[in-house]
Amino acid sequence: MDIAGGLLYGLGVALAPGNLLACFVGVFVGTLIGVLPGIGPVATMSLLLPVTYAMSPAASVIMMAGIYYGAMYGGSTTSILVNLPGEAASVVTCLDGYQMARQGRAGPALGIAAFGSFLAGTVSVVGIMLLAPPLTKVALSFGPPEIFGLLLLGFTMVTYLSAGSKLRAVAMALAGMLLGTVGLDPITATPRFTFGSLTLADGIGLVPMIMGLFGISEVLLNIEKGIKQDVFLTRVTGLLPTREDWKRSAAPIARGSALGFLLGILPGIGAIIPTFISYALERRVSKHPERFGTGMIEGVAGPESANNAATGGAMIPLLTLGIAPNVVMAVLLGAFLIHGVQPGPLMIRERPEMFWGVVASMYVGNIILLVLNLPLIGLWVQLLRVPYGILFPLILLFCVIGVYSESGNMWDIVVMLVFAVVGYLMKKFGFEAAPLVLAFVLGRMAEESIRQSLLLSRGSFDILLTRPLATTFIALAVAIVVLPAALPGTRAALRMIGRETTE
Repeated sequence: MDIAGGLLYGLGVALAPGNLLACFVGVFVGTLIGVLPGIGPVATMSLLLPVTYAMSPAASVIMMAGIYYGAMYGGSTTSILVNLPGEAASVVTCLDGYQMARQGRAGPALGIAAFGSFLAGTVSVVGIMLLAPPLTKVALSFGPPEIFGLLLLGFTMVTYLSAGSKLRAVAMALAGMLLGTVGLDPITATPRFTFGSLTLADGIGLVPMIMGLFGISEVLLNIEKGIKQDVFLTRVTGLLPTREDWKRSAAPIARGSALGFLLGILPGIGAIIPTFISYALERRVSKHPERFGTGMIEGVAGPESANNAATGGAMIPLLTLGIAPNVVMAVLLGAFLIHGVQPGPLMIRERPEMFWGVVASMYVGNIILLVLNLPLIGLWVQLLRVPYGILFPLILLFCVIGVYSESGNMWDIVVMLVFAVVGYLMKKFGFEAAPLVLAFVLGRMAEESIRQSLLLSRGSFDILLTRPLATTFIALAVAIVVLPAALPGTRAALRMIGRETTE
């Protein structure tokens, strides 16, 4: 099936009534989550994961993906009107977006964010269609050694490009891999670290872990801080950008779309770092860099395009290799596996309705988001005034219901509460949860691939050094660790990226 035929087939799947409804619900909920500060797409996707059990595989994944890129849309509204990013990837939008709102230009800021996001989302969908099929053919040559090498490279990038301490990120990744060994041995099926518990015999649940680490821990942290959001009281008018706005924004949207998509493909990058790099790039090429931070529309258009394009780029390694490049894709990978679908190089051939349906739904979802966002901005402004005292108890209630409905096991609620306390302490002491969750999800895959490699080589590690692709991935992982230590300029640049991401 060629690309044009695949897209037409995918549109037929995406426009089926049930799948279209799932797409609408996903992008609407995602936008809502992006608007409301302190929740985020990871906790929301984990919360709604049990709801997808009664849905078809295509509808469930379409809805979960819609939540992700919908949150990227919604985060800009909060950043521009409240100066508080509703989603972490929209933190850069606060710099110029809020200043535009204070100058009475909230409408053009929101409008260019919506249009830029739509154009970037379109670029990312086209990129997926062009790059995924050839990458899938390459991926068919992957065996256990190549998969292990790629996973090792992913682990290295996740830990080294984290915002905080690299040593702490490595510690979290190792902790996640250790937690992934709880349950039955993947080769011999013997119990490991279960301590006689039936709950642990099935392994630690991904949904309780994520809800605890990202959802409830964020609630606890926000309650402690006593966050109060003050919506900038201005009448939002003139949502359609002027010709001058488009003239100034066209190039930043194009650069942000290309930059975000290419960086989103890389493991461990996510949607945050592309926004900072895009903002820095626009400031560098601008004739008036000193005006950035005072209400430059280029500072909204570039980063907002970059974070939406990065969501499409992140889908490529998931769909073609079955590997999650960031924590949100790890949850989406869980949605695939729950329905018995293994994303990877064989999915286009074995489950074309899933691959092309999800890709086409992203384009349909971007159109829905463009239609939804502009008329409903007034509604989102009112939702920003919902008191946290009402919002957070509802989040806790839904988390408990979601975890219990997944397995019907009361002890999973206990697991969630344990990880909530752990997540709260991690955030208090500067430990990131993303490396832990990614290592937990991918750790078992890495263990299976290295043990299968050793079985093929009869216990010899030479197999990792005699397969060209595997050797290349391992060499890149080593280079990422060694080169910054040898080249002070590279190390300083990575530190600057980490510091900007933290701020």
